[in-house]
Amino acid sequence: MTDPRALDEDLLRRTAPAVLQVLVRRGADFTSAEDAAQEALIEALRTWPEQPPRDPQGWLITVAWRKFLDAARSESSRRRREERLEAEPPPGPAATRDDTLWLFFLCAHPSLTPSSAVALTLRAVGGLTTRQIAEAYLVPEPTMAQRISRAKRTVSGRRLDGPGSAASVARTLYLIFNEGYSGDVDLSAEAIRLTRELAGLVDDPEVHGLLALMLLHHARSASRTAADGALIPLARQDRSRWDTALIREGIDILLQALARDRLGEFQAQAAIAALHADAPSTQETDWVQIVQWYDELAALAPSPVVQLNRAVAVGEADGPRAGLAALAQIDPSVPRYTAVAAHLHEADGDRRAAARLYAEAAQQARSLAERDHLTRQAARLHAEEL
Repeated sequence: MTDPRALDEDLLRRTAPAVLQVLVRRGADFTSAEDAAQEALIEALRTWPEQPPRDPQGWLITVAWRKFLDAARSESSRRRREERLEAEPPPGPAATRDDTLWLFFLCAHPSLTPSSAVALTLRAVGGLTTRQIAEAYLVPEPTMAQRISRAKRTVSGRRLDGPGSAASVARTLYLIFNEGYSGDVDLSAEAIRLTRELAGLVDDPEVHGLLALMLLHHARSASRTAADGALIPLARQDRSRWDTALIREGIDILLQALARDRLGEFQAQAAIAALHADAPSTQETDWVQIVQWYDELAALAPSPVVQLNRAVAVGEADGPRAGLAALAQIDPSVPRYTAVAAHLHEADGDRRAAARLYAEAAQQARSLAERDHLTRQAARLHAEEL
């Protein structure tokens, strides 16, 4: 029973995707169904505080279907469509497992750009408002509204040629996770929630590997920044602030995924994160095994970024000279190359070169927090040289 004194916005957010799924299953096209679901939510905001329904989801489905019928009747005079839509089904039923999975696949349709897939997933599956998504991605609300509208038009009426790609959905969710916290929405937490839901719908060890990776990274979130917003590198993080329950859960999920013997890139990344999370300190980290996992990851998903991170691990496992030798094989234009070079030169005792490289890396930084961190590193080494 909804509290008549206050509207449960979380309930609306959780219910909205299910309403959308039911309307689409009944024959509504994606865009019209989403519009009707939104009109039903607006009606709920207006009426629920005074007259809360006994069955909120059934109420929303009924009202949304009526809104869809009204819109369809006013926009089309074709009798065939009119007759098909005339009968109004009873409230419910709730969305099924296949409906939810279909919606995940549709929002990650290959015809969409990654940014559009992210926005549509948060809107249609996550139930976030356009304003919340816009604030999270630091763009004006009208801009995000246009992006979502274009995405809806793109997928409206499309049919998936196959069963849908869990890998595409996983990549979309990973993009959401990496945005972290912005505005009034914790996108990392939202991505974890959606990935949990996806993991319950598909039998895919890579989806579970992604969930493990997210949990292991999220477990360290409280220790990554200081009170003033300054970045804290892994080696200096207070590990007592890491969420051990999330770490245990992430490792358990990863082990179950690895036991399936269908290794993928998310499982390999999660294995690396698990070795970091399970170590009492940087010095006690199993860097040799981390290098081996980076080799696995490079074979699965080769990229300069993987090679860059591998060079750091090699520097820890075999010494900074070995790390610099591995770094020399990588294109210097790769983001963070200069910062890694600075770190390895400092570890090798060449503080003057490290200070210069930290200063160069600060000029190349892509965020204010990263620039400030690298500037502090350069200033620290300069001060120590005096």
